[in-house]
Order: sequence, then structure tokens, then C-alpha cells
Amino acid sequence: MPGAMIAAVIPLAFLAAGLIALAAGAVVLRSFGPRYRIGRLLATAPRVTVAEAIQLADAAPRYVAIAGRIDAEEPFEDDAHRPLVYRRTRLEQRTGSSDWTAFEDHREAVAFMVREGLDEIGIDTDALDSGLIVVRREAVGTAADVLDRAGDLPPDTPVRLRIEQVSAVEHAMAVGVPRRATDGEVRMTEGLGRPLIVTTLEPSEAMRILAEGRTARPLAAAICLVAGMGLVSIGVAAAIIGVVV
Repeated sequence: MPGAMIAAVIPLAFLAAGLIALAAGAVVLRSFGPRYRIGRLLATAPRVTVAEAIQLADAAPRYVAIAGRIDAEEPFEDDAHRPLVYRRTRLEQRTGSSDWTAFEDHREAVAFMVREGLDEIGIDTDALDSGLIVVRREAVGTAADVLDRAGDLPPDTPVRLRIEQVSAVEHAMAVGVPRRATDGEVRMTEGLGRPLIVTTLEPSEAMRILAEGRTARPLAAAICLVAGMGLVSIGVAAAIIGVVV
């Protein structure tokens, strides 16, 4: 009898440990907030050609990924005379130990599209928000450095300037729902409860940006998830062996 009890407890112990590890991994991933969801969508959205995405605009909505070269009829220049199609400039104040809140958010954009061969599909710039993944230009100072724009903020308030921009000479991946607008043009936009994602980076580099350069937390999450799946598998196998024996 004691041996039978031990045999019954061992699978439960492995299963419990595995479930705890999986839960811990999920908690670590959730700590990334919306960035975790964007990374998951970027990694799992089915890839289609631009031509296929255009055809999907007249069918049932689907959330897909396309890739190609950015193009625009009227790009605008930045300070370095690079042709841009989108730029977002934010001034943020620190509101906690690591939280930042924007008090100024300025966007500049022109109509642009992603081309693949002879096919092209527009990007809904109005829907671009947290799904834009590019290398940011960033500077940190205090409200005293931007007194004319800081309003009533105390001069010693930590302030951060962030600039995100997309150039007309880059390649990009867009993830979203192809829709035909009232003007007849097909654009990639948000939909099905999911955001529009646009990145000019390789997927691995985009994931690093989403993790904000931190490697410890993603590594901890991966270890927890792998260990959890392994422990659950051992527990299930032990339970099956116990029943057979």
C-alpha cells in the first residue's frame, strides 16, 4: 500500500510542478504588457503575398502578414534629408520607478504603401500605434530642458524624448487585416480585435526591441515554459506507466 501511494503521488508532484512553472512563465511574459501580444501576433500571423492580401480584402476578414518595399508619392524629409513616410515624436514624463506617460504626442505621415513586385497595398497610418516597431531615437533629461513644452511640470521632473520613424527607402513587414476603403484602395489596417503592426526590422530584431533590450526576463520565461512542459510530460508519462503496471 505505501508503495502504491508513492506511485500515485509522484505523477501529481510532476504535474503540479509543471503547471506552476508554466504559470510562472506566463506571468513573466504578461509583464511585458501589450508588447507581448504584439510579439506573439508578429510571430504567428500567416504570411501571404501582397497580391493574395489584396484578394482577401473582398473576402471574409483575415489577419495576415505581408512584406515588401515601402513606397510613397510624396515623402517628407527629416533633419538628415532622409525621405520619411511616418514620424511620431513623443515627450514623456516619468510617473513611477519605470513608467512613462506622454504629455506631448505629435505624428506626421503621408500615404504610403508596401510593394512586392508589381503589386502594392496601402498602410492605414491612422491605425498605427503600439504596433509600430522600429529603432527609436531617444534622449532623456528633465522638464527644465523643454520648459516651453513642459507646461506646469516641476523643472526636475525626468522627461524622455522618443522619435519613431519610417523611411521611404526601407523594406517592411505589415501585419493586419486587408480592407477595401471607400475610395477603392486596399489597405492593411487593424481588425478582428488585433492591432496593425508595421516593422522595418527583421523579426528577431523586432522581438529584441519589443523586449526593450532586456534578455533576462525573456530567458526566464523560456526556461519556465520549457521546464513546465517537460515536467507535465513526465507527470503524464508516469501516470500512464502507473496505470499500466
